[in-house]
Amino acid sequence: MGTPAAEVEIDERQARQLLAAQHPDLADLSIVSIASGWDNHLLRLGDKLALRFPRRKFAAQLMLNEQRWLPELKERLPLAIPAPVRIGVAQFQYPWAWSVTPWIEGETADLAPPDSNQGELLAAFFEALHQPAPADAPRNPYRGVPLSERADAFADRLARLRGKTNFLDERANALWRDALAAANDAAPTWIHGDLHPRNVLIEQGRLTGVIDWGDLACGDRACDLAAIWMLLPQLASRKRAMAAGRSVSDATWRRARGWALLFAVILLSSGLVDDARMVAIAERTINRLWEGP
Repeated sequence: MGTPAAEVEIDERQARQLLAAQHPDLADLSIVSIASGWDNHLLRLGDKLALRFPRRKFAAQLMLNEQRWLPELKERLPLAIPAPVRIGVAQFQYPWAWSVTPWIEGETADLAPPDSNQGELLAAFFEALHQPAPADAPRNPYRGVPLSERADAFADRLARLRGKTNFLDERANALWRDALAAANDAAPTWIHGDLHPRNVLIEQGRLTGVIDWGDLACGDRACDLAAIWMLLPQLASRKRAMAAGRSVSDATWRRARGWALLFAVILLSSGLVDDARMVAIAERTINRLWEGP
């Protein structure tokens, strides 16, 4: 189970055709293909904008969630997010809604790790995001749910990894059991849902932005707090981030460790198929969980 294949391809020519039809004032800007992830294809538009196109049907609804909710959330967050500035619709041979967003400067955190003083800023981002969500906020069947609902997926990925890596041993099972035993004592809040290092941007050591909000949902914030181990290389930085999260209970941190391990196992099993960067993220996350806190 590596990177899902694209169901619809989008290139610079097609993007310009859609812009010319729907946003002609932007159609003469330069267009450069940047990256293709699991769900979306990203192109840079001029110097200050970006284009996001779903590359498979599953992601089309996630794009609608971003378009609906990111303009509201951006006002209270201390880091930049790609809230759409223009909306595109299905036309020609392209079947889904798409977005024009701001271009956020920075490298992804797996290539440019944050400095040791960024733990408090990450905690401030969590505090600003993890607020009550309205009744019509999206729910995600895979992110922010009780960890017990992901137990089968965890066991399946561990089974696939047996004999393929030395990073997982009895400590993994012990940590997972402890996370499952932790009380679900936190009310649901907004969550990003996918805060691995390739969705966080760094410039000169400082956190600058959080991208790829397709898994945005109302759920258990422990899912996001897993980023403490996925993003912060230094033990001291992780400790400061956790200390700054004063509203987070011990049980929530225990669940967060479980989410960090779950994400690592998923990224490792998928990355071993076709993505060495995901393997590196997973291995670093596991090492940090063993190191603490």
